[in-house]
Amino acid sequence: MNNNKKILAGIVGGAGYTGGEMLRILINHPDVEIAFVHSTSNAGNYVYAVHTDLFGDTDLKFAAELAFNIDVLFLCVGHGDAKKFLDANNIPDHIKVIDLSQDFRLTQNAKHKTKTFVYGLPELNRDAIKQAQNIANPGCFATCLQLGLLPLASKKLLNHEVHITATTGSTGAGQSLSGTTHFTWRNDNLSVYKAFEHQHLNEIGQSLNQLQPQFGQTINFIPYRGDYTRGIIASMYIDCDITEAEALKLYKQYYAEHPFTHVTNHDIDLKQVVNTNKCFIQVKKHGNKLLIISIIDNLLKGASGQAVQNMNLMFGLDEKAGLRLKATGF
Repeated sequence: MNNNKKILAGIVGGAGYTGGEMLRILINHPDVEIAFVHSTSNAGNYVYAVHTDLFGDTDLKFAAELAFNIDVLFLCVGHGDAKKFLDANNIPDHIKVIDLSQDFRLTQNAKHKTKTFVYGLPELNRDAIKQAQNIANPGCFATCLQLGLLPLASKKLLNHEVHITATTGSTGAGQSLSGTTHFTWRNDNLSVYKAFEHQHLNEIGQSLNQLQPQFGQTINFIPYRGDYTRGIIASMYIDCDITEAEALKLYKQYYAEHPFTHVTNHDIDLKQVVNTNKCFIQVKKHGNKLLIISIIDNLLKGASGQAVQNMNLMFGLDEKAGLRLKATGF
């Protein structure tokens, strides 16, 4: 790649949460120029009219038309809509496509027309991502939980049922209003949804099987809706014979070459990762049970940040380019 030439990026679905985060990252990315932001419902309006925090940062307007003089296309659309979009629009094969929906994450769905999608979890598939033309970006819960379990799978240590409780912020439900995202319901409230049957379990199982073939243990996953806007905290435990010191060494070795995932045996909290592309993992031993705590920002490492991380790998850039983001801290 010519280091003097910026990557031209298009964004489809730029009015939603993930589209907004994509804009915030790419506007400040040193190697990217945004060619267009597509939104039929907001065509002609300034981007900052929807994402009001971007006032003063960009004079981009939402476009009704697509342009194909780009290098990469981000599909920041809802589940099912990415496939519909590609059915309706013939995207030239020279354009790299990074899809943030769940449409192409599973192996049986990874091919569409002339396009084949690689599952875009860098901590699992970095080499394949570097060679990929199209990426299926992982789900937010899937990212958080996989990062907590992959080191164990890499050593074939997932030999018992896994028990998981995880809580996500309201932005994980998307921007469309519903009864369970309305402030008066969500505030001062906590609720379980999709217990034992969350859709992200399929991609989690697929990835764990990639490292530990014939993995067939039950993943007991209880997701919670949290009374806050962003971030996922997941607690996982499994019967495991290795010591805490051995677990800490295993996790640190597995993630040693991955710049956004960090391992500790000290307590962690969501504010350390919100507004960043980081994942923090804590490992502790309690009797014969290994406890793993994993935390991410669902809109960044769980969506748009990871998509940009994948783009960086695909174009041979510094993996951290545009993603050196500051946590809220307090």
